[in-house]
Amino acid sequence: MDRYEQSSCMPSPTPLINLHGFEAAAADVLPRMVYDYYAGGANDELLLGSARTAWNDLTLRYRVLRDVSERSQRTEVLGHTLDWPVFVAPMAFQQLAHADGEVATAQAAERTGAGMILSTLSNRTIEAVRAGTTGPLWFQLYIYRDRGITAELVQRAQRAGCTALVLTVDAPLLGRRERDLLNGFHLPPDVSVPNLGVALRATLAGGTDATASPTSALAEFFDRHWDPSISWRDLAWLQSITTLPILVKGVVRGDDALLAIEHGAAGVIVSNHGGRQLDTAIATARALPEVVNAIDGRGAVLVDGGIRRGTDVLKALAMGAQAVLLGRPVLWGLAVNGQHGAQQVLQLLKSECDLALALAGCRTPTDVTRDLLG
Repeated sequence: MDRYEQSSCMPSPTPLINLHGFEAAAADVLPRMVYDYYAGGANDELLLGSARTAWNDLTLRYRVLRDVSERSQRTEVLGHTLDWPVFVAPMAFQQLAHADGEVATAQAAERTGAGMILSTLSNRTIEAVRAGTTGPLWFQLYIYRDRGITAELVQRAQRAGCTALVLTVDAPLLGRRERDLLNGFHLPPDVSVPNLGVALRATLAGGTDATASPTSALAEFFDRHWDPSISWRDLAWLQSITTLPILVKGVVRGDDALLAIEHGAAGVIVSNHGGRQLDTAIATARALPEVVNAIDGRGAVLVDGGIRRGTDVLKALAMGAQAVLLGRPVLWGLAVNGQHGAQQVLQLLKSECDLALALAGCRTPTDVTRDLLG
């Protein structure tokens, strides 16, 4: 059986009416190693739970009698017009979910009016993803020990038509992801990482010898090729080799957000890497207000981490974010039904956002202000 086909354990017949349902359905069709890689976090995975709790703990003081018969979720982020304030988060190795991988995800984003951030560790080339969609496409970047490799990726992204860079800064070392260690996470032979050179790709094709200590090919890849010495000077270096705006992803503190803007970033993304780096770190819903206050309108602020409901998006906007990033649920949709599944996930959340907007007494995202939070 091809790994992209459904396993003998078929998805539940329960209708998929929200994002939570898609995770359960994806768990039924994905190999254990792949599901655990997508779903897992660092260490005891406490941050995975607190990410959701933090959004749930926020309450809404909705307005009434505001005539919400006509509404629009259209918004603008760094000059990009979106039909609603959502980007697909950068996520690696999407062909492990479906053969069409990142191209299908980008098409799902375009058809629902969302933006897309392409991971450095994608299974489809930057050029192929750009050719597959006309929607907003940003490129996520890590900084390698070999700055030449990093510079080449930046130049390719700009030539291909990506319109912003997203520099991930919360992974100077890889978090301890115990599910990946136990599963011996690696890429199957027929899944490539074409944006990287041959030497870098080879590391990711490893596996765990049953007689050896548990390991992860991704952890080995980070150890060999990622640069733990990255600092603010690297942001200046990136600006010297590209004209694209740069957002710094992985910020959870006001002082770091301010430093990012002072060093030339166009904005920041409040993120803790989906709970996959430093377990027990602050939830992004709790970190967001401090970051917004520190930046004080001098750059864009986006947020990810545990977004699962339209009310989460509404709360993020109320705290001052311009948009949110949606991660794992898109992978669950991709695993269940390819591009159509990813599109269904995005459309479900988009509809929830529209309803939340209306029930809060808002017609557009500009009506969403901090006083909506209880």
